Amino acid sequence: MEKIPVGILGATGMVGQNYLRLLENHPWFEVTFLCASPHSAGKTYEAAVERRWHMPTPIPKRESQLYVYSIDQISKALEKCQFVFSAIDTDVAKEYEEQYAAAGLPVVSNAGYHRQTPDVPVLIPEINASHLSILPSQQQKRGWEKGFIVTKPNCSIQSYMIPLAALHEKFQLKKILVTTMQAVSGAGYPGVPSWDIYENVVPYIAKEEEKTENEPLKIFGSIVDNEIIPTPDVRISAHCNRVPVLDGHLACVSVEFATPPSREEILSIWNAYTPITQTLELPSAPEKTILYREELNRPQPRLDRDAGKGMAITVGRLRPCNLLDFRFVALSHNTLRGAAGGGILNAELLFTQRYLT
Repeated sequence: MEKIPVGILGATGMVGQNYLRLLENHPWFEVTFLCASPHSAGKTYEAAVERRWHMPTPIPKRESQLYVYSIDQISKALEKCQFVFSAIDTDVAKEYEEQYAAAGLPVVSNAGYHRQTPDVPVLIPEINASHLSILPSQQQKRGWEKGFIVTKPNCSIQSYMIPLAALHEKFQLKKILVTTMQAVSGAGYPGVPSWDIYENVVPYIAKEEEKTENEPLKIFGSIVDNEIIPTPDVRISAHCNRVPVLDGHLACVSVEFATPPSREEILSIWNAYTPITQTLELPSAPEKTILYREELNRPQPRLDRDAGKGMAITVGRLRPCNLLDFRFVALSHNTLRGAAGGGILNAELLFTQRYLT
């Protein structure tokens, strides 16, 4: 098949770099447009990221010579690509994502600005692919002929949302108590100063607990009158901590169900879990989405974050909870599943559902 030309907004930042790295040799998509702040514009990509390429592999050779445009050059994006990945900060997203969508370019976003916009899906493909059905009304409401916005959730909720969603339909979640231990890469680059994080845990991440308590409710919500209404049936209490780990967000979760399952029922559902991403054989989807580890001391970020090429969710320590019904530990790779990889998976789903053609 002929590959779809795609652009990256914020291509020189950490998330943008991850997009570029992960899209190299992608079977469906090819990067043809890069943009960044005016400071980085007007150069080749290689020159724009000189001495600040932070990925574990070299800059893709073809993309290294692409010209970097200023983010306000939307007319150039229209000439060169069919949709864009947005890897820009929330404040910049507020200004530009709707401009790109209004110009006719679908926006697959990592930014947080539109996560609470009622007609913008906060998408985890395994959980709420049905929310994409709101896109025609999003376009009609704004007068957008071809453009739309789909965003992904905060990286810290990726680790436990899929294991919980796998149980929700049958047993109905009621209460969730979660404590996250979040890697420093989640703060971007240069991120948390080494003086603050070395030999330390920081028990506060700005706005993180609010996101953790609100975004899952929208993901579990329903479309009513062309708006996504958060579920009123689930309550979440979150503690979010920054820990001295490079990659991998770990979550300790206690959960109460309307109909409490047995441990054997939970494990059976997790082990048999086959979401839409696997049945559609999306290129970025892991062969097995939920991996359960029987060892008493797993999952661990260093040992398990790269499972399924960084796109699988590793779960362990499932046991009864003294306050709620059950508790477990879950882990995901925050810069792959939680950031660029999750965005690419969203785009792959959009493509198979004919929203990008």
